Amino acid sequence: MTILKIDSSITGDNSVSRILTERILNQLEPSNRGETVIRRDLVANPLDHLTLGAFADTQVIDEFLAADTIVIGAPMYNFTLPSQLKAWLDRIIVAGRTFRYGEDGRPEGLVGDKRVIVALSRGGYYGADSPAAPLEHLESYLTGTFGFIGITPEFVHADGIAVGPAQREAGIANGLLEVERLAA
Repeated sequence: MTILKIDSSITGDNSVSRILTERILNQLEPSNRGETVIRRDLVANPLDHLTLGAFADTQVIDEFLAADTIVIGAPMYNFTLPSQLKAWLDRIIVAGRTFRYGEDGRPEGLVGDKRVIVALSRGGYYGADSPAAPLEHLESYLTGTFGFIGITPEFVHADGIAVGPAQREAGIANGLLEVERLAA
C-alpha cells in the first residue's frame, strides 16, 4: 500500500491541518503493514503555478496515480484553498489520465479506486447552518474536484481555529475525534 501525504499550510508548527494529517497518517500506518509513505510538503517544496511547460511534467500525477490512499492537509485561506494546493491539483486533473469525456460529452472519472482523506482547518465556522456558510469554498471545491475524477473524499474538520484559544482547542479536539472515527 502506498500513502501520499500532502501538506499545504504555510503556518509550520502552528498548523492545525498538519497536526491532523500526521494523526491520520499514524492511524493508517499500523493497520497497513509494509506501506510506503510519500510526503509532499507544498510549502517547503512548492510547485510553480501551472504553465504549458509544467503541464507536461508527469512526476506529480505519477505520484498521485501510484498512491492507494491520499491524505491532504487543506487549511482555508480567504474562503478557499491555498494556492500551493491548487497548483498540485492542477497537475492531477488531467484529461486522459484522471478523467475523460464520454461520447455524450459528460466527464467520467478514471481514478475512483483511491481513498482521499482531507484534513480541513478553518478559522471560523462555515457549516451549513452558519451565517458564513455561503463563503465556504474549500470543502465544496475539493468535493467537486475529486468527484470530477471519480473520488468521493472523506473530510476531517477543525473549525473555529482563529476565533480564540478555547475555540482553537475545541476545533483541534473535534478534528482529532473525527480522525479516530476514520479507523472505526
